Amino acid sequence: MQYLLMCCFDEDRWEKIPEPERDEIMRKYREFQQRLATSGHYRAGAKLGSSATATTVREKAGKPVITDGPFAETKEQLGGYHLIDCKDLDEAIAIAQRIPTLRAGGVVEVRPLESGLEGATR
Repeated sequence: MQYLLMCCFDEDRWEKIPEPERDEIMRKYREFQQRLATSGHYRAGAKLGSSATATTVREKAGKPVITDGPFAETKEQLGGYHLIDCKDLDEAIAIAQRIPTLRAGGVVEVRPLESGLEGATR
C-alpha cells in the first residue's frame, strides 16, 4: 500500500533556526531518504519551494480565480513530501516518526493513497 507523508513546518520558525543546525537537519534528511530508498520503501519525494512561491487556483461563480500565495493561512506550510510503499499504516507511521524535521517542530501528515482513477492508464 502506498502512503503520502506530507511534511509541514512553520517557515518563519525554520528561518530562525541557526544555519548550521538547518544544514545538519537537511543532512539527516538526505540520510533518511537514502535509507528509505535502500529499504525499498521510497517511491518519490521532493522539497517544495516556500509558500511565497505558491499560486492558488479556485473557482467562483463558474470562473477560475488565481491568486498568489498558499491555499490557507496556517502556521505550518507544506514543505515537502515522500511517497512510500508500506505494508500498513503502522509501518507508514513508524517511517514518518523518523523524519528529521519533527525534532525541530515539524509536523508530518500521513495519508493512504486511494486506488487509481477509473479509466486512467498507467
